[in-house]
Amino acid sequence: MVNVADLPGIGALEDELARIETVLRRSVSVKDPLLSQVAEHLIAAGGKRIRPLLTIAAASACGGKVSEEVLQAGVAVELVHLASLYHDDVMDEASTRRAVASVNARWGNLVAVVTGDFLLARAAEIAASLGSEPARMLAQTLGRMCEGQVAELNATFDASRSEDSYALAVSGKTASLLACSCGLGALTAGASQQDTEALSRFGEAFGMVFQIRDDILDVVGSEEILGKEPGQDLAKGIYTLPVLVALEDRGLGAELAAMLGAELSDQERETARALVAASNGPAAALAAARSWADQAVEATNSLPPSMAKEALRRLPHALLDNMSVPVASNARP
Repeated sequence: MVNVADLPGIGALEDELARIETVLRRSVSVKDPLLSQVAEHLIAAGGKRIRPLLTIAAASACGGKVSEEVLQAGVAVELVHLASLYHDDVMDEASTRRAVASVNARWGNLVAVVTGDFLLARAAEIAASLGSEPARMLAQTLGRMCEGQVAELNATFDASRSEDSYALAVSGKTASLLACSCGLGALTAGASQQDTEALSRFGEAFGMVFQIRDDILDVVGSEEILGKEPGQDLAKGIYTLPVLVALEDRGLGAELAAMLGAELSDQERETARALVAASNGPAAALAAARSWADQAVEATNSLPPSMAKEALRRLPHALLDNMSVPVASNARP
């Protein structure tokens, strides 16, 4: 994956990103030693901090300064992201996260859920301190994330899931927080409504690219690339865009459909992955991601010239550079 922080214009924000780390750790420090330890667990494990990075980049791209308010906004969106990881690991019964033991594996599901709720509460408190509009934007995003998660759960093991259903879930579960990251960065930097909306649209489209890319790699990637066994979504009944396209394949769609609808064994998962890889699914999903990348770039056209703007414009397509997907012998019907 491209190192976002190395892109020209964004790399210049390295000092601000370091300040985010300090504010992030401070934001979860409380009197209760267990809660502090659990809340800091994944923060200490690291991460790319893409969401706060987008927040400070968006502030710069609209001509604003990376103020304390912008940093607080970046911390708020990262806390929401971290909370979602705590909750996801409980639902997925995950044992590791970022190469360390997951919170649920180490302290139990109840502690993981309550700590995730605490992180959400801290994010809401920070947003409220920034004003009514940032608070509204974050609250609306939390609602969209829940809607996206429910939409995905509702489609679990449904081989008849539509591509529209998939896009709706991704828009809510993933893209909405990236849109909020950019929108809050612009808002707290004092940007105009036009620039704030433009950067929110950029974040939304970029979020679609981000998730579709991950979904392609889950099917055709390796454990070395992913840091985990590929095909986990497929095995657990989360049928993503490359899988949905493969199901439409006249040659192998019926064989794939016959395997789906229930949890897969390791051997069944690998067989299903091979069927998807042999279809036009990965290539069609990559084409969809590139279309979203074009939309992300287009959303920034009205912004004033700056290095941060150019870095943001490079980012969506940079995520897709050097991606290799199988070329199917059968065209999509």
